[in-house]
Amino acid sequence: MLDSLVNLVWLVPLASFLAAALTWACGRWLGRMVWIPCLAASAFGALWSLLVLIRVASSAPAAVLVDVFSWLQVGELDVTVRLLVDPLSSLMLFMVTFVGSLIVLFSVWYMAEERGYARFFAEVALFLGAMSSLVLVANVLLLYVFWELVGLCSYLLIGFYFTRPSAAAAAKKAFVVNRVGDFGFAIGLLLLWTLTGTLHYDQLLGGDSPAINSLTPPWITLIGLLLFCGAVGKSAQFPLHVWLPDAMEGPTPVSALIHAATMVTAGVYMVARFFPLYQASALATGTVLAIGAFTAFLAAAIAVTQTDLKRILAYSTISQLAYMFMGLGTGQIVGAVAAIFHVFTHAFFKALLFLGSGSVMHATHGELNIWKMGGLRRFLPVTHWTFLCGALALAGIPLFSGFWSKDAILAAVWEAEHGGLLVRVALILGLVTAFLTAFYTARAYFLVFWGEPRDEEVAEQVRHYAEDGHPGEGQQHGPAEPLTMQVPLIALAAGAVLLGLILALGTGGLVPFLGHSFGYAEAGEHGHHPLLLVVLSSLLALAGFAAAYPMYATASELPARLAALFRPLYVASSQKFWIDEIWLYIAVRPMLAVAAACRVLDTLVVDGLVNLVASIPAVLARVFLRPMHSGALQFYAIGMLLGLAVIVILVVLRAS
Repeated sequence: MLDSLVNLVWLVPLASFLAAALTWACGRWLGRMVWIPCLAASAFGALWSLLVLIRVASSAPAAVLVDVFSWLQVGELDVTVRLLVDPLSSLMLFMVTFVGSLIVLFSVWYMAEERGYARFFAEVALFLGAMSSLVLVANVLLLYVFWELVGLCSYLLIGFYFTRPSAAAAAKKAFVVNRVGDFGFAIGLLLLWTLTGTLHYDQLLGGDSPAINSLTPPWITLIGLLLFCGAVGKSAQFPLHVWLPDAMEGPTPVSALIHAATMVTAGVYMVARFFPLYQASALATGTVLAIGAFTAFLAAAIAVTQTDLKRILAYSTISQLAYMFMGLGTGQIVGAVAAIFHVFTHAFFKALLFLGSGSVMHATHGELNIWKMGGLRRFLPVTHWTFLCGALALAGIPLFSGFWSKDAILAAVWEAEHGGLLVRVALILGLVTAFLTAFYTARAYFLVFWGEPRDEEVAEQVRHYAEDGHPGEGQQHGPAEPLTMQVPLIALAAGAVLLGLILALGTGGLVPFLGHSFGYAEAGEHGHHPLLLVVLSSLLALAGFAAAYPMYATASELPARLAALFRPLYVASSQKFWIDEIWLYIAVRPMLAVAAACRVLDTLVVDGLVNLVASIPAVLARVFLRPMHSGALQFYAIGMLLGLAVIVILVVLRAS
């Protein structure tokens, strides 16, 4: 029976696609129960994925190729819809469906009063189906198809409130910035196909003689860097990270879905899937490591001064994704496994933090400025305790899930065999980022949940919310923290607390499991965490949390004094180091100038020539034909006589 579950794994994405179609077609008739198809499909997918994961973990042949149908065959081009079920894809599939189902359940409550209720669940179901397909397909062309479909879904959901100019602009920004990265990604895939002659993973990465072995080192490096361009866009790494903070304009469950289980993890998964290719190029892996280390530090340095709760979490996502790329950039299997380990734990605590921020937004009537909050732990006890679990996991506090996966990445960087100075700089940046992460996470937590309310209007709104609950269907007041909100938060909090410990110790680590992924060499070594590194990173995390306590848990003038003392750094961080403005000057405005020139060229030259050609018959008619049509009968008679005379003369001349 378990083998049948693996062979029928295509039912998981199919269920989501059918739920999207059903919701779109029948949303008007389903009314307020329109969430049922999406939740049923995601829950079905989570259960099926769990059984598949158990089967893969217990089977000797850890990778299974499942042919669904032949889509396209033209000459040597064979596009078969083939799915790959191995440790990597099965773990990612379970993460997407399980975390996604909890977010959908939370959305039933959170989105209850929003217009476009049916549209939201239809797009979420499509999103989950696209991401499930992306991690399962075993074909380069299909990877690109679902890669772009994930991008389209993110555009639709970020711009869910399309009547708001800020949301519409954020959706367009996300779409356009990702096109930059996807341009390189598409070229890399085309080169890979052209040079190897195959689209299928089993021929590219597997077997005794994988096709990538036929590539020369320069081509391997070029393809690896081009594919990484797509990952830089999708996973919001420097310099294409600018779209992700603005994506907070979408509904909070969308933020949780994008940051935890779908879009931004696609780039990490892609690099992990093509890890054998990156292992063959020290330059490609070094680039991944360098970009990851710099982005981790940059995003953390920006998050330290931000005041918008969701944007703080957004920059933390950028930084944590960068940690994952640091692991992949080591070029070692233990590094790649550590990266996927962090993807998995991050999905739980980041979804938890975003959903917790959604609960806070409901209580504060949409307020996100953390300096206007305070003391919310008294009014939202479930949100407070679960948010604290997520914050401790994100900060890397020992024994919470983020601690295990983050330290696994730092240990892989510590033991990297190549890079020299680059590896040492990356390790230092990773450790500094660990301190900054704990500090800005504690800052947000203390300002939101501790102390006294700092804004009377927000405080009054929270008190009213806690007493009367939030209006549900029919505007009947319900509890402030209903069951549909508590269940996802508690389940994710349990993952944030226990998941890292279970995977790191209870299963003997993920290296023996993920090391058998398709195309990976079997990993006999489990890797180890140097004690000095573990102690150092733990002390930095605890120091970051402890440093934030006297500054933000109670009223203090210390933050203002430090901001004044380090004003240049504070201003640079609060202005996000002006990276958006740099993009504006080096890319946006030049492109607008080119567009304006094209408009002038189109209006004056292209349209001018077309209009000139069209005006010639009109001029000829006006000069020569209009005088002949005067309407005078005698003029027409004279014309007929003259014509007849000409005809007679021609006939006579021809006869003679």
